[in-house]
Amino acid sequence: MRKPKAEPGLVSYAELLVRAALAEDIGSGDITTNAIVRKNETGDAEFMAKEDMIVAGLFIPEMVFRILDKKSVFKARVKEGARAKKGHVIATVHGSLAALLTGERVALNFLQRLSGIATKTHEFAGKIKKTKVRLLDTRKTTPCMRSLEKYAVMAGGGTNHRFGLFDLVLIKDNHIKAAGSVTAAIEAVKRRYRDAVPIEVEVTDLDELKEALASGADIIMLDNMGIPMIRKAVKLIEGAAFIEVSGNINLDNIGRVAKEGMDFISVGALTHSARAVDISMEVVSLCGTRARKSR
Repeated sequence: MRKPKAEPGLVSYAELLVRAALAEDIGSGDITTNAIVRKNETGDAEFMAKEDMIVAGLFIPEMVFRILDKKSVFKARVKEGARAKKGHVIATVHGSLAALLTGERVALNFLQRLSGIATKTHEFAGKIKKTKVRLLDTRKTTPCMRSLEKYAVMAGGGTNHRFGLFDLVLIKDNHIKAAGSVTAAIEAVKRRYRDAVPIEVEVTDLDELKEALASGADIIMLDNMGIPMIRKAVKLIEGAAFIEVSGNINLDNIGRVAKEGMDFISVGALTHSARAVDISMEVVSLCGTRARKSR
């Protein structure tokens, strides 16, 4: 599997989020650290996995500490998308002790969230790894965090669906109601865009499916269908369009669903229900003095 790479555009956007998060957390100053830590004191800290996980977003804590201390040195001990066992040190950082203490929570918040998404995605992807079905994410993401969360999906072995309303036509149930029918909705899109963009249509029964096929949909999403209806739908489509299955997909049933012959399965839970994994950041040395813990 190709490991994800944080492209320049993603890194630039991430820096905007990180700076905003630091401003939110620090406000007028870290009054605890400012009272306790000497001005020129430096330290070393370790990021440790407190449970098994897939790691994603290591460039974020590196960014946090670089913003707070340009001389800081961050070293990743695992690659993006790699598995880390409980107790494994996944990264180290050396720099100003004040910067380490002040940036700890922001660094962990991003890293735990993104690694949590990658870990959940990896669990789902593992259930269908022996099939040709591709696991897709959705737009059910944290506001303003979509690009990072979709990056984490890639780190976990998933594939990105559309990033927003601008890169794929997806006709959903409310669009069909607004247009009057599946056929009317597809015809309206074709009049506006001709063949410039692919058209995906969400259908909930076989009648809507037949309309979508007759009207030339490129991708058909079978929404909230049970396996018996999915089987009938796949037979009706017979290669005339790509098939995506969505709705009520979980770790218990995704393997069974994937055997029915679709191309994609989309799972909103990859992002909207992923919990943050447990990662700690511990200060392990202070200018050669005995190690202390940072809380």
